[in-house]
Amino acid sequence: MNTIRGARGAAPRHDDRRRSFPQVAPREAPDGRFAATWWGNAWVEALEDTALDPARLARGKAYAGRGHVDAITVTPGRVVAYVHGSRARPYRAEIRMRTLGDDGWERFLDEATARPDHIAALLDKDVPHALGTITGLLPVPGDLVPDCTCPDDGYPCKHAAALCYQAARLLDEDPFVLFLMRGRGEQELLAELTRRNAARSAAETIAAAPPMPTVPARAVLDATDRPAPPLPPPLPLPERPGRPPVFPPDPDAPDPLALDLLATEAAARAHVFLSTGRDPVAALTPWQDAVRLAAAHPGSGLTASTRALYRDLAYALDRTPTDLARAVAAWRQGGAAGLVVLEEPWDPPAGPFDRARPALIAADFPAFRPWRNRLSTESLQLRLGRDGLWYGYESDAGREDWWPRGAPDPDPVGALTDLLGR
Repeated sequence: MNTIRGARGAAPRHDDRRRSFPQVAPREAPDGRFAATWWGNAWVEALEDTALDPARLARGKAYAGRGHVDAITVTPGRVVAYVHGSRARPYRAEIRMRTLGDDGWERFLDEATARPDHIAALLDKDVPHALGTITGLLPVPGDLVPDCTCPDDGYPCKHAAALCYQAARLLDEDPFVLFLMRGRGEQELLAELTRRNAARSAAETIAAAPPMPTVPARAVLDATDRPAPPLPPPLPLPERPGRPPVFPPDPDAPDPLALDLLATEAAARAHVFLSTGRDPVAALTPWQDAVRLAAAHPGSGLTASTRALYRDLAYALDRTPTDLARAVAAWRQGGAAGLVVLEEPWDPPAGPFDRARPALIAADFPAFRPWRNRLSTESLQLRLGRDGLWYGYESDAGREDWWPRGAPDPDPVGALTDLLGR
């Protein structure tokens, strides 16, 4: 997200229709293809099926693989980057394409909001095939037009081909880059998806709601010389919390996605309080509540709205977004108990902790070093929680940068097996 923050507390300036990405490291997919997702490969195939010279494509792929493509800038209908070739001065390569018209975007938005799992997939940086088949969204042969400042008149030249291959990696990481190429920014799309989804849910709720009991106004006004009729009974508690209203975007108002999240949280807390008589988050500290709030945000991938949420919550509590992201991973792993395991080492009594190392060795796992409630190798770690469960952690070898992974388990072997995906 292109956000420029000035003085502390100043409002950020954001251009939703221009994104710049640092140099992307290539990563070959398991099947040997350059892109890892079906939509990333559709992008590559659109250029390969149009190319007139396979040799230039091969050199372009090699350029991308060797990191010859500098930072990439994406705007509607255009992808631009400087690509290093045989000369000292890099060439300016460009891929142009048509943007999607209003009718095409209407079809996309209608299809995306028709099913909740489509919205969830988009927030998780995934594109369902049903959305990808919408006419004009994914490129087809002849749809991508390469250009370059080099003297080679090939179609494409190796520099434009390298840019195309490297752009496929951006699409792998974030399909909203594809939507930007087609003309719509991420915040714009998310706001419209939120508005349509809320309107659809509200319409379904109204259609399913039973008639509300009433007392005629005349009966109340005429009851001057006799007792008023009794009020209708309280409405029954709904099965689930209600949906928040639609918050239209306004440059002078708070982020509508943040308002939607806070209103949804308030409705969920009120529903639990009405049904149980207790506030589920009243005992949490501000830090714990911030972690819980961030962990409840839909999607596992970091969308622009998620990054903004993490940044703002972390800033309010004098933490870093990385601190918050690690804490969210712990909360999703084990709730409040998982957060305690992340932040509070302790000395467990003799018993389960002492039996863990022999059990791991018997299961053919490497030897673990003990320290307080933790057992560690160079890149794997198990932590015994006060709840008696073992929590898995991972780190790059040689670094003390532990991140929660896997599901907690009362058996250390089970926790490590889940961590390793065996």
